[in-house]
Amino acid sequence: MTEARWGPGPVFRTPAVEVWGRYVVKFAGDEVVQPKTRQRMSIKTLIVVLVGTVSLACADSTSVQLRGNVAVSFATRATPPALSSPATRGAAPRVRDDTLTSGSDTLIITSAQIVLREIELKPVESASCDSEPQDCSDIEFGPVLVDLPLAPGVTRQFQVLVPSGTFDEIEFDIHKVSDDDPADAVFRQQHPEFIDLSIRVQGTFRGQVFLYESDLNVEQELDLNPPLVVDQTTSTNVTIRVNLGEWFRTSGGALIDPATANKGGANENLVNENIKRAIEAFEDDDEDGNESS
Repeated sequence: MTEARWGPGPVFRTPAVEVWGRYVVKFAGDEVVQPKTRQRMSIKTLIVVLVGTVSLACADSTSVQLRGNVAVSFATRATPPALSSPATRGAAPRVRDDTLTSGSDTLIITSAQIVLREIELKPVESASCDSEPQDCSDIEFGPVLVDLPLAPGVTRQFQVLVPSGTFDEIEFDIHKVSDDDPADAVFRQQHPEFIDLSIRVQGTFRGQVFLYESDLNVEQELDLNPPLVVDQTTSTNVTIRVNLGEWFRTSGGALIDPATANKGGANENLVNENIKRAIEAFEDDDEDGNESS
């Protein structure tokens, strides 16, 4: 049996790639033993990777792409019915900004990025992934930086292999990148601008350039209603919709200057609460940013 340990080093390494994770993983033939759960599973069930080009902590900087039965996509707004078609599924149209208006105010978002970690699917029979982690299916390939799409529709971010079952929650952390945690070391090297941050948004408000940065560090537990049913013969998609249009608004709907929500700003707490409320998840098999009917 081969054993590889997690710490400031890789979980396992081949001549081409080393994959990082949090647990000691033991390989025995074509099986893997997870010490956290003492469960055995096939290596195919364990491996979870990004579909897009992802920089792994690799011996030779080689990127890996694998496929699975559950895709996880991101959206910031739904696709209008007239624009939803098979030709655009899984890839949001190229739009360079998201323009929001309220009265005479105009907010233009040109970039929105968020750091996530510990993404998990919770089965219906479990109370939570925190209290019963052995029951949850990990999609934890983090920390990972997500560039939120500004166009209607979705951008597919992950594709994973998940055991058959019924899942009623997707859980993840909006993650403030540590300046000294070994688990964040590779990410810090790749994205030094995110040290002590979890979110960055750029654009203009009333014609003036702004940079919004947040150190929000919070777990999100999003209901899947109806629950997501997964089997080994068909594929499905879960969309996490981050409603950017709700972040920089008062309770009455008026736009605010995102710069006033930076650390110590008058609107810091308002926007932090808006962000936590403005994220939802649902099955979206046609990948248009709308709930499947």
